[in-house]
Amino acid sequence: MPPPDGEPVAPPTPPAPQARAGRRELRSWYLYDWACSAFSTTVVSVFLGPYLTTIAERAAGGADGSVHPLGIPVRAESFFPYVLSISVGLQVFLLPLVGALADRSPRRKRLLGIFAYVGASATMGLFFLQGDDYLLGGGLFVVANLAFGAGIVVYNAFLPDLAGPDERDDVSSRGWACGYLGGGLLLALNLALYSFRDQLGLAEATAVRISLLSAGAWWALFTLVPMRLLPESRRPPTTEGAGLTGGFRQLRTTLREARRYPGTLAFLGAYLLFNDGIQSVIALSATFGERELGLGKTTLIVAILLVQIVAFAGALLLGRLARTFGAKRVILASLVVWTLVLAAAYPLPAGRPVEFFALASGIGLVLGGTQALSRSLFSQLIPRGKEAEYFGLYEISERGTSWLGPALFGLALQLTGSYRVSIVSLIVFFVAGFAVLARVDVRRAITQAGNEVPARV
Repeated sequence: MPPPDGEPVAPPTPPAPQARAGRRELRSWYLYDWACSAFSTTVVSVFLGPYLTTIAERAAGGADGSVHPLGIPVRAESFFPYVLSISVGLQVFLLPLVGALADRSPRRKRLLGIFAYVGASATMGLFFLQGDDYLLGGGLFVVANLAFGAGIVVYNAFLPDLAGPDERDDVSSRGWACGYLGGGLLLALNLALYSFRDQLGLAEATAVRISLLSAGAWWALFTLVPMRLLPESRRPPTTEGAGLTGGFRQLRTTLREARRYPGTLAFLGAYLLFNDGIQSVIALSATFGERELGLGKTTLIVAILLVQIVAFAGALLLGRLARTFGAKRVILASLVVWTLVLAAAYPLPAGRPVEFFALASGIGLVLGGTQALSRSLFSQLIPRGKEAEYFGLYEISERGTSWLGPALFGLALQLTGSYRVSIVSLIVFFVAGFAVLARVDVRRAITQAGNEVPARV
């Protein structure tokens, strides 16, 4: 059917057959999430930020407390947030190009391996971060984070090849669950190492450096499995003009043709909204717990681990619910739960870790499932042969607006002086995302993309 604006849709490619990968191939795909999630948990969420800030403060030395990368004065405590922002900004430009290159490459699995081992090597290089060499730490992190995002684009693009329409929600949920389990397991081991560093005769900095090294080694080691067992794409790529110039041309074509799929774009808009809320809650919950509830760092770290564990179970649970009710309905229900959890944060008593752990459990319950089912549902809305390109757009819809939630949080804090009001203000992203997603005609969007409609959507 033509889209509402009357522009005809390109003839759809005939649907691919239902049968896909065997158990061994699927498990190898799951293991990449297990491998790379160590970077998110150990490096990004816990250890690198405080350690790199300490390195920058040591380098500052002067009375103004600033470092001067490229001659630009930057407060030492702001260095890591700026580096993180730079890496995310570069991803916005890089990831769609990576997708275009991946769809035109005859060796998609090799491309995944390149990004994985570049990222893992840069992460392991953080072990050598000592003294006042803050620029080394910043540079290695930018490379690792860019490689991490690029690898995820290619990794996600394998999903339509590995699972048929009716299997995809379950497969995507298991992948997310495996990632939470792997990332949480290594984080628990590293936190044990950090906690018992004195008994082991390790300095605090050495324990942190070993933890950073372990994340890169974990990423590299477990990536060997998908590199050996994951099948190459079963859909022949377009090799004509497969170089960098061809990738830019294909990206322009994709952006121009994307308006032919209004349902796909509407879903991306909904995902942009509610995922911005999700990322903001993840990033700001610890600040809320520390500043408003007066909880210590140990309590906050335990809460992070609890979220990882519950998210593992939650991803599997929501994946099973999607078999019965369909991915769209389950995502909508999860957004209602997100809203209720944030509303429950407002009256949370200070100095009561048990209640905060209950809040963390509620977040974990819907965290993995919301993300996993969003990925699987989006995979149904992608025109065949352009999986990596569209997953590149999917990833930047997450990263390109990740400043909106923190900006709203900060504005609410500035106007009210209350962290409780600030955390509750994030509800707007879940309400808006719900409203947009509820209007998406998923069946029509899948048909417009030329794909087979699953029994439950």
